[in-house]
Amino acid sequence: MDTATLLGSFGPFVLIMVAFYFLFIRPQKKREKAIKDMRENLKVGDEILTIGGIKGKIVLIKEDYIVIESSANKTNIELMKWGINSVVTDKEDLKA
Repeated sequence: MDTATLLGSFGPFVLIMVAFYFLFIRPQKKREKAIKDMRENLKVGDEILTIGGIKGKIVLIKEDYIVIESSANKTNIELMKWGINSVVTDKEDLKA
């Protein structure tokens, strides 16, 4: 088998792998980095939304968990940092 035939048979495979990287892997890594940065930059007083849909205000931050105040009754809930979905910056975020 000569080199041209070998390149011709692997060319489409390489092209598919490059397209797969740019369409799926790279955007996912970008999202993961943004979420990691958001979780590392939390501060007391931030309003957050958890993965489970609980909204609360951060009252304490530790190494791998936080404590939020989640209702008018000042109920405190301990959450792992990985359970935070987003920081609520605008009340419109809750409607989306």
